[in-house]
Amino acid sequence: MKRISFITFMLAAAALFAACGAPAGNAPASNANAANANAAAKPAPAAPTKEALMTMEKAGWEAWKNRDAKWTVDNATDKYVGFSSTGRMDKAASIKTYTEQKCEIKSYSLSDDQMQMVGPDVAVLTFKSAQDYTCDGKKGPANVNSASIYVREGDKWKAAFYAETAVVDPKAPPKPAAPAKKDEAKKEEAKPDAATEAVLAVEKKIWEAWKTKDAKTLEAVLAKDFVFTGGQGRRDRATILKEWATENKCEVKSYWLSDAASASLAKDVTMLTYKGGGDGTCEGQPITTEWFVSIYSKEGDAWKGAFGMGVSQ
Repeated sequence: MKRISFITFMLAAAALFAACGAPAGNAPASNANAANANAAAKPAPAAPTKEALMTMEKAGWEAWKNRDAKWTVDNATDKYVGFSSTGRMDKAASIKTYTEQKCEIKSYSLSDDQMQMVGPDVAVLTFKSAQDYTCDGKKGPANVNSASIYVREGDKWKAAFYAETAVVDPKAPPKPAAPAKKDEAKKEEAKPDAATEAVLAVEKKIWEAWKTKDAKTLEAVLAKDFVFTGGQGRRDRATILKEWATENKCEVKSYWLSDAASASLAKDVTMLTYKGGGDGTCEGQPITTEWFVSIYSKEGDAWKGAFGMGVSQ
């Protein structure tokens, strides 16, 4: 988002028992039993269709084109996270950009969309975006890889995250940005809360496994349907295991993760955003600092990586 509804029902058990002449003293217990039975029999909510969520997504893009913040007000969760040229922003900051940024959006188109369910109440959309726009006098990237995360709130699906990163042509990689200064990257910051620490600990295992090319650890902490997207596009778990372990062409002296924050998206599903970088090279290019988002889901008592994205600024 630059930015479905489902039927619910309740049965009045008390009225039914009263009509049948049930003893008044037994009504509360009978009602409770009936309510429990109804709750147990209620089917799990159906998953959204990719088409339904892409319809929402396209409406969000149209609102962005028209500089209409109402779509975000109505369709973004209060926990919404996005990224701008200055970094991570919340829902209020996202809405503010509609009123303060001077943008001219000539056209856009979305393609190659795919949906990934992370539990019954969290859906991830990944897609390609072609766009022709200028904001505050600066031309935006013409082609980007995008990701949106939608969560179920009651009977409605709402946007919880959007980010994009410019498409990288492997045959003509962009000039690398200067790596972050160590002193700045390792500056002292507030200690993350316990919920953030729990998933950040797993994220650090992933970075350590990438540094040491440890396929065994990656296999243990990445969910079987893990997907990662970034400048090089969407890659599945098997491809990532090759890139980060068996065919890893990086020489990493050290790495750092900072500015971490998490948000619970649903039962046993958490979103982690943070800034990450390293001292070293990958295929001869210096490692730069980027923003990242990771979606974690619980398998038993363990958090496992279900989705990840690198967001170049």
